[in-house]
Amino acid sequence: MSSPHADPGQAPGEQAPPPRVMLVDDDEVNLGLTATALTERGFAVLALGSGQDALHQVADWLPDVVVLDTMMPGLDGFETCRALHALPRFASMPVLMLTGVDDEASIGRAYEAGATDFFVKGTQWSLLAGRLRYLLRASRTRIELERSKSRLARAQDLARMGSFEWWRAQGRLHFSPEALRVFGLGSGERPGLRRLARMVPPAQRRAFIELLQQTPTAERQLVVDVTVRLAEDRQRIIHVEAEPEFNDQGRLAGFTGIVQDVTERRAAEEHIRHLANFDALTGLPNRRQLIWRAERAIEHAKRLDHQVGLLLIDLDRFKLINDTLGHGAGDELLMEVARRLRSCVRHTDQVTEAAGDPHAPRAHRSLEAVGRLGGDEFVALLPEVGNDLDAERVAMRILEVMRPPFMVGGEECFVTASIGIAIFPRDGAGVVDVLRNADVAMHSVKTGGRNATATYRPHLAGKGREQIETESALHKAIERGELVLHYQPKVDVRSARVVGVEALMRWQRGNRLVPPAQFIPLAEETGLIVPLSEWAIREAARQAGVWRDRMGFETPIAVNLPSRLFERSDLVTHIQAAAARHDLLPRVIQIEITEDRLMKNLEVRPTLHRLNEIGVEISIDDFGTGYSSLAYLSRLPISELKIDRSFVRELGTTPQSAAVVTAIIALARALGIRVVAEGVETLGQMEMLHRLGCGLMQGFLFSQARPGDQLERWIMETVLPRMAPRIAHVEGTEMTPAGESIRLGYSTTA
Repeated sequence: MSSPHADPGQAPGEQAPPPRVMLVDDDEVNLGLTATALTERGFAVLALGSGQDALHQVADWLPDVVVLDTMMPGLDGFETCRALHALPRFASMPVLMLTGVDDEASIGRAYEAGATDFFVKGTQWSLLAGRLRYLLRASRTRIELERSKSRLARAQDLARMGSFEWWRAQGRLHFSPEALRVFGLGSGERPGLRRLARMVPPAQRRAFIELLQQTPTAERQLVVDVTVRLAEDRQRIIHVEAEPEFNDQGRLAGFTGIVQDVTERRAAEEHIRHLANFDALTGLPNRRQLIWRAERAIEHAKRLDHQVGLLLIDLDRFKLINDTLGHGAGDELLMEVARRLRSCVRHTDQVTEAAGDPHAPRAHRSLEAVGRLGGDEFVALLPEVGNDLDAERVAMRILEVMRPPFMVGGEECFVTASIGIAIFPRDGAGVVDVLRNADVAMHSVKTGGRNATATYRPHLAGKGREQIETESALHKAIERGELVLHYQPKVDVRSARVVGVEALMRWQRGNRLVPPAQFIPLAEETGLIVPLSEWAIREAARQAGVWRDRMGFETPIAVNLPSRLFERSDLVTHIQAAAARHDLLPRVIQIEITEDRLMKNLEVRPTLHRLNEIGVEISIDDFGTGYSSLAYLSRLPISELKIDRSFVRELGTTPQSAAVVTAIIALARALGIRVVAEGVETLGQMEMLHRLGCGLMQGFLFSQARPGDQLERWIMETVLPRMAPRIAHVEGTEMTPAGESIRLGYSTTA
C-alpha cells in the first residue's frame, strides 16, 4: 500500500519518503521527547521553539503536517496557525494543536483558528503518531478531491457543461459556475425559472414551461434540448438532463442534473446528416434520401389510395462533354441541370416529421423532390399523381427547361435528356420495382433516339431481359468457341484475280448464326468489343497460316477494328505476336477502320504509323458516309479506301451516286490510294464501276462471306481452275456468253 502522503506523480511501487512533520513547542523537554518519539516511528521531524521560527522555516522546509503547542510566548499556536494558513500554498495545510487536559476553551479556539484537529499533551506517542497518519490520509484525500473537482470543472468548461440543483423545500435553482457560463451569466448571478423561460424563443416558450410544470408531478427523468437566446441575440441549443432525487420516505425532494451547450455538436450532426442524405455536388437528395422519400410516399399512397410517379432522367451525351471539356465542366453542367430540374417540381430539401408519419393528412406532398441518383442520372419523385398524364406533363416540362443552351467551361453546349416514367402500384409493388421499370422505359428512349419520354409498359421489360441475356451469353462466347469468322474475297476484275479477303465476325449461338448487326453494337456498348477484336486478329492470323500451308494463299486478311483498340499501346505487339505464332509476317493482317470512327478519334494517328512501319496496311471502310477530309487522307498512312455500299447500290439509278463515286476514285488516284467498291451485287454495278475507274470489288456477285474451309474450297474449285462466277463483258477482260464462266486467278501478294 502506498503512503498516504505519496506524491501523485510517484511511480507505483516506488519507496515513499517519510512524512515531514514541523513540530513547534516552547518547552524544550517536551519538544525533544516528542521529536524523538516521532522520528522513531518513521517521521522526518523539524523541531522549532517558537511560532516566529516556524513562519521563517516554512519557506525552506515544506512540511506535510504542522504540530503546534497552543501556549507559546510571542506568537502562540492560534496566531501561528492563522498566519500559516494566510500564506500561499498553506491554506489547506493540516495543523494539529497540542492542548492540555480538559482545556475545552483551547480546543474551541484551535478550530476557530483553522486547526484540523487537536491532541492532548502526554506520553502516548503511538497514539500521536496514529493521529498524524490519519490527518495525512485525510489531507491527501481532500487534496485529491479538490484536484478531481478542478479537473471536472475544467472538463465541464471545455464541454460547455455545468450542473444544477433544485430542491422542493427551498423552491429555487442553484447553478454551478460552469452552468452559469453555459447561459452566458456571471458567477454571482442567481437566475430563476422565470428568467430562464424568458430566454426561450416565444414560439417554443409555452411548450417548455408546460414541460417544466409536468416534470415534478410525473417524478421522472427530464431530457430535452432547448433553444435559448443569450446576450447580443446569440442563439444557442442547450441540452438539459435532470434526475429526480427522493428523501428517506421515498418522496420527491428535488432534481439534480446538467446543462450543456450542444450548439456546435448539433450543427456537426446536421452537417453529417446532410452529407448522408444529400449530394455534395448538386445539393439534391441522394440515392439514400430518394429511396427513403419514395418509401414514405408509397406508404401514404397505400393508405390514401392514390398513385406515385417516378421519373428517371438520364442526360444525353454527358460523357462526350465530360471527356471533351473536362470533369470540372461536367460538374458545372450537373449543377446547372440540378437547378433547372428543381424548378419543374414542388421541390423540398427538408422532410418534416409529419412527412414521415403515414397518418398525417396530406403530409406526403412535402416529399416531392428531384434527386441525383448518381453520375448523370436524376430522379423526380411525384408523391401523388392522378394518371399517366400528370407524370408526362412534368416530364415534358423537364424536356422544355433543358432546351436552352448551357454555358459550361466558357463554351455554349446543348444537352438533352431521356426520361423513363413508372407509376406505383401499376408498375411495381415497391420502390425497387418501380425504379427498375422507370429505368427500362428510359433505356427504350435511348434506343429510340433520345431527347424524349416513355412510360413503362410490360413489353419493354422483355426487351431489357433479352438484352441482359444476350450480354451474358456474349461474355461467354469466346471461351465457348462460339465466335467464327466468315471471309469474303476482294476481286480485281481487270486481272480476274483475288487480291484480298475481308474477315467478318459471326456468332454461332446454338443452332442460330447471329449476324454482326445484332451483337456488335452491344459489344461496343459493354466494352466486349475489345476482347472480341483481339480474338478476331488471332483467328485471322491462324486462318492465314492454314491457307498458306494448304494452297500457298498469302493475300492479306482485313479485320475491322473499333477506334478504342487503336488507343491501346499493345495493338502493334498483339498483331506481331499473332502473326509470329504461325510464322507469318505482320502484313498478312490488314486493318479496317470506319471513316466515322476515325474522324471521331484522330488521336489514333501514332498507332496507324507504327502499324504501317511493320507492313500492316490501313483501309478506310464505309468511305463517303462520314465527314471526309483531304487533310487526314494526306497525313495518315492510308493504303485503301472502300466505297460504301450505299453509293454502289444506287449506281445507274441516281446521277448523284455516280458523281460521288467518280470524286472518290479521282481523290484516291491523286493520293496514290487503292479503291475497293463494297456490296457489288449486279453485273450492271460491276460494269459501271469499271467504267468509272474502279477495278477492285467485293460483294455477292463474286462470293458471299463464307467460313474459312468453304472459302478454301471455293478458291480450289473456282480460282485455281481459273473459273469465276458468271460476269458480264468488261472491257479489257476476256468474257464468255451468258451462262458460262471465265477464268479467275488469285494474287499471292497484296
